[in-house]
Amino acid sequence: YITASIIIQLMGIMVPYFRKMQKEGESGRRKMNQWTRFLTIAVLILQAPAYLKTQIPGNAIIPEGGFVLTSTIILIAGTMFIMWLGEKITDKGIGNGISLIIMIGIVARLPHAFLQEIMVKLDGHGGSLIMLIVELVFLALVFMMTIALVQAVRKIPVQYAKRIVGNKQYGGVRQYIPLKLNAANVMPIIFAQAIMFIPMLFGGKVGAAMANYTGFWYNFVFAILVILFTYFYTAIIVNPNMMADELKRNGGFIPGVKPGKETSRYLDTIMTRITLPGSIFLAIVAILPAFASKLGISQQFSLFFGGTSLLILIGVVLDTLKQVESYLLLRHYDGLMKTGRVKGRN
Repeated sequence: YITASIIIQLMGIMVPYFRKMQKEGESGRRKMNQWTRFLTIAVLILQAPAYLKTQIPGNAIIPEGGFVLTSTIILIAGTMFIMWLGEKITDKGIGNGISLIIMIGIVARLPHAFLQEIMVKLDGHGGSLIMLIVELVFLALVFMMTIALVQAVRKIPVQYAKRIVGNKQYGGVRQYIPLKLNAANVMPIIFAQAIMFIPMLFGGKVGAAMANYTGFWYNFVFAILVILFTYFYTAIIVNPNMMADELKRNGGFIPGVKPGKETSRYLDTIMTRITLPGSIFLAIVAILPAFASKLGISQQFSLFFGGTSLLILIGVVLDTLKQVESYLLLRHYDGLMKTGRVKGRN
């Protein structure tokens, strides 16, 4: 569903038919949702057999014929139900319903994974309680760095020309264009994971290498794909020409930069520069679970040290907190608490 949503979002930027649909308001949104549902089934038909191969033990006796077919149908039915449930939460609750369901699914695995890690450490085979404390400190640092990655922005100063209308003066104030260090968020990792499923379909040495999540070649290719997709997705969703035109239309300009093409070129240069460290850090976050597993951390607990689980968890929590804060302020409440305000909420 997430992969289908990304594809529809990209088509809304690149394909005129979908771009027009986005501007049709509620009816356009319903049509986009319907297209997303159909595309979800198509993606599942491709991804489900590869996923099933990774879940079946090598020595298992698989019944001939309809096992993969029936399992794929079950996965499609389950996904359709979750999509319906997520849409109901979105309509009647706070935040994105699908994202909240995914986040809850991730958080629900944490207690079991943590208890399993404690048992491994108490057995004496995987280290000691001191090593567990070191792991928790490292996990806290990873959380802090990931939050910094999600929240980090490069502020471009913008000056607006003064205009006098009647007895009032408009403009003449300095504002900022916040360019995110990681504008693509978790999308490049999801894209890369979808591509990594393809070699598994064909098997062979390449498929076996790509099925080894802690292997060198899997993580090397995965990191390269994350970096490439970060540039690709950022180039699509951030349009310097459109931003420069909007500034020019509203009488704004970047100090020391000519309006128009020079402004567009300047913004494009800044985005290219800040995307490089953002993409590299995102690639590191993507492959951190493999390093954690190699260092002796149990496989289930290592998933919380990076990858989509960590980014979705942090991204959804921050977005939900912002929406809750905005709702409380709209109702004239002070917010969750004075020291707990989400930075950049306004």
